[in-house]
Amino acid sequence: MLAAAVVWVIAIVVLWRTKIPSNLPRARLDPRDFFTAAELDETAAYERFYYVSWALSQAATLAALVVLARLAPRWARTLGLGRVGSGVVIGMLTLTTLWFVGLPFSLANRWWQQRHDLTRGSWIDWLTDPWLQLIGEAVVVFVLLAVLLALAGRFPRGWWLVAVPVLVALSVVVAIAYGGLAALDSHPIRNPSLYREAQALARKEGAQGTPVEVQDVGGTTTQANAMAVGLGPTERVVLWDTLLDGRFSRDEVRFILGHEFGHIVRGHLWKGLIWFVLFAVPGLGLLAWITGRRGGMGDPGVLPYGILVLVLIELAVTPLSNVVSRRYESEADWMALQTTRDPRAGRGVFVEFSKTSLARPNPPTWAYVLFETHPTLMQRIAMTESFAARNSLGEGGRADGGAQRNRP
Repeated sequence: MLAAAVVWVIAIVVLWRTKIPSNLPRARLDPRDFFTAAELDETAAYERFYYVSWALSQAATLAALVVLARLAPRWARTLGLGRVGSGVVIGMLTLTTLWFVGLPFSLANRWWQQRHDLTRGSWIDWLTDPWLQLIGEAVVVFVLLAVLLALAGRFPRGWWLVAVPVLVALSVVVAIAYGGLAALDSHPIRNPSLYREAQALARKEGAQGTPVEVQDVGGTTTQANAMAVGLGPTERVVLWDTLLDGRFSRDEVRFILGHEFGHIVRGHLWKGLIWFVLFAVPGLGLLAWITGRRGGMGDPGVLPYGILVLVLIELAVTPLSNVVSRRYESEADWMALQTTRDPRAGRGVFVEFSKTSLARPNPPTWAYVLFETHPTLMQRIAMTESFAARNSLGEGGRADGGAQRNRP
């Protein structure tokens, strides 16, 4: 255990390192210098709804799990499907119940987005489109439950140690598959000049060979986004077509590409998997210890109780995982700044993100800790200002003399 703890600490120290200079000054900026009072009020009101919705959703989820945890032992005795069969049925029933419990809050969130013109399409499409994804998730959960019950039956006390490599293998498969599915749902950049710029930017940043594709989401949302997805052979950068509808300049799109290439070059997708293992090992150990007091996870009647414990562990760990995510997002911003040498474009991206997604530029500290997987928009703007000052660019300008304002 001591050796494992030492390895755990060393892994954290290594993973925590980034290319962001340790002495980088962070300017303390006033949001009112970048956003109007009306914009700040609108984003605050918009996100306040989500804070309330999240709190009610969590309370409903925990209440449902408490009820299921009390009923499940009786169900396990009456199903007569064996330990694994009964456990899979109870587990799927639990997850289905949680989906229905969360549905009203998902409906409310979608209504709120529609009210603020952030979503498009019919309600029917919204309800039916995710079914393929839900089926895929159900299959993964089914396999996971069967494996977990089998391991808990075979290794009553140490199942959680055996489960870690199984979870890692399953996570790798899912990540690789997700990148492949993203490729099926997207297409190459159709603008020849933007395609050439993306390839040149990838070479400059060291991400040559990384596919860059566009996903058409304009029929369902007005929000803009980009992401690095996949793992190994399926790693790719995906741009939403809403980034290319004219609201973002060509320079701003280049900065976003530099950010996503930064994730690829710095291995954030693989590092995220390692962080998952570092959190999963003590988390599963804690789960095994707590559920062991009720018979252990090998008992199918304990599954809802185990899921309740997992939800509570996830709530406790979320602030820590957010810290890690924010650090890597900051590093990706820094990589984009180093590659594009265009802090003005970066600042424009972050200002525009607030408008396209109604993201609050400077949320309350408690909301920042609980919800924010990225630095705040003001923190990201401050980095562009610090980069400009550090490199003597002045007024957040470009190092190559003048910003291109042609539209993507």
